[in-house]
Amino acid sequence: MTLLILGLVLWTAAHLFKRIAPDARAGMGERGKLVATVLILLSIVLMYYGYKSADGPVWWPRNSALVGINNLLMLLAFYLYAASGMKTAITRRIRHPQLTAVKVWALAHLLVNGDLPSFVLFGGILAWAVASVILINRAEPVWTRPAPQPVWKEGAAIVGALVVTGLVMGLHNWLGYQPWG
Repeated sequence: MTLLILGLVLWTAAHLFKRIAPDARAGMGERGKLVATVLILLSIVLMYYGYKSADGPVWWPRNSALVGINNLLMLLAFYLYAASGMKTAITRRIRHPQLTAVKVWALAHLLVNGDLPSFVLFGGILAWAVASVILINRAEPVWTRPAPQPVWKEGAAIVGALVVTGLVMGLHNWLGYQPWG
């Protein structure tokens, strides 16, 4: 569990450094991006191995209904992430579509995994995403909604979300985590 928690702390620190200490981050210039990237990649490795080796109580087992809900929420999360880059219609209604996608992703995984390591990992990422939204909104209270985009971008975001969902499900299966109910 120590590696998992260390990975979460490193992930959070690397992501929030720019928001908490903007002057220090600005002083690092381009080198700051490299440092952040290395720390984030290291945090992912620590979280992966920490989660894989962590043990703890199980409060509820996997079941087909929760797996189905998880998969639908994951499709929504991938759509929100794709929509963010393409500035589709949803991005004129949701200020932080990427962070909302992370929150949906974390919630989906909390629903389907009722054990302590999952609560630490996915609950920790959810807490980071919530804190990020709060910090961004405080630093930048005025939000300019993106301009409307061509309708084809909406379709492309949906198709992209379907393709990525299939790829991620295949990757989960390859890693030994059964993504189907």
